Amino acid sequence: MTETSASDRVLVRTEGALGRLTLQRPEAINALDLGMVQVLTAALDAWRTDTDVQIVLLDGAGDRGFCAGGDVRALHAQIVSGHPESTAEFFRAEYALNAMIAEYPKPIVAFADGITMGGGIGLAGHAAIRIVTERSKLAMPETRIGFTPDVGGTWLLGRAPGRLGEYLALTGGSMNGADAIALGFADYYVPSANLDALREALAFRADPTGPSEIVLLFDETPEPSELSPSPEWIDEAFSAGTVVEIVERLQAQGTTDAAATADLLEGLAPTGLVVTLDAVREARAASGLREALEGEYRRVLWFVHEHPDLVEGIRAQLVDKDRNPKWQPASLAELGTDAGADARAYVPATPLF
Repeated sequence: MTETSASDRVLVRTEGALGRLTLQRPEAINALDLGMVQVLTAALDAWRTDTDVQIVLLDGAGDRGFCAGGDVRALHAQIVSGHPESTAEFFRAEYALNAMIAEYPKPIVAFADGITMGGGIGLAGHAAIRIVTERSKLAMPETRIGFTPDVGGTWLLGRAPGRLGEYLALTGGSMNGADAIALGFADYYVPSANLDALREALAFRADPTGPSEIVLLFDETPEPSELSPSPEWIDEAFSAGTVVEIVERLQAQGTTDAAATADLLEGLAPTGLVVTLDAVREARAASGLREALEGEYRRVLWFVHEHPDLVEGIRAQLVDKDRNPKWQPASLAELGTDAGADARAYVPATPLF
């Protein structure tokens, strides 16, 4: 099997008035690497002043999902081989692309169909028009590998209703299409069977109607979200000041859902949980996406350069797949006071912006 080039992994073309960017690495659910990020960035730069391109569409090849996130196996290999600077280069390029998408002068439409997680949220979640389907499964699952949400995910999580941002960030839980709309991660619900017709309409519309009005012709009402309004037990527990207090409140509630959530949190990396809670709350008070990205960048590179849990989490979940990570420290009780302080204060060698 030959290695594909970045240009093979992102299909760039125009269709009518549409500039179309299709991630095509379906064997990895379109996971992003540096080359793919660079191709996406170059295309958006070229189309910025191209009068023939009026709308940009982001979608993914294959039937499993839009994008499962960044290529964390490659990240693991870079760190353990002594090349963390390559990892930093990837994150800088990826976050710059996230900001570009949010600030782009032309409407960007994203089809978050199927699995859309981590880096996929960074692409779709900041687009002007975000579309989900009955197959959509969105999440920021970074704590499952001892890490912390990034790609502007904390900016979105910090603005979710109630304490759902903390809940989803710490547990790595997923949202369906209805949840994503209710929580501010998406705007429209279009059945997957109608995406081709919508794409055609966006590319070859015969009148100057804006893309939002075109999408409304295909938009349907999903089933009610099970996450919003925010369940009382989530708000009560996840409003606590620390992760330890959150777990204690969950255990004290005495319900099946709360107990299961407490058990889940106690099995995840203590440091990642503390850093993540700090990050979401910092992002909630941020002035904008760029400030949130800078906070994420500090924390992410702290993990890359200073803490072993990221490498261990990827090893256990995706490399050796023994599902038995050895976190350092192993429990919340072993964490020091304000265990997120070092990550919060970390100063990367190269600034993000």
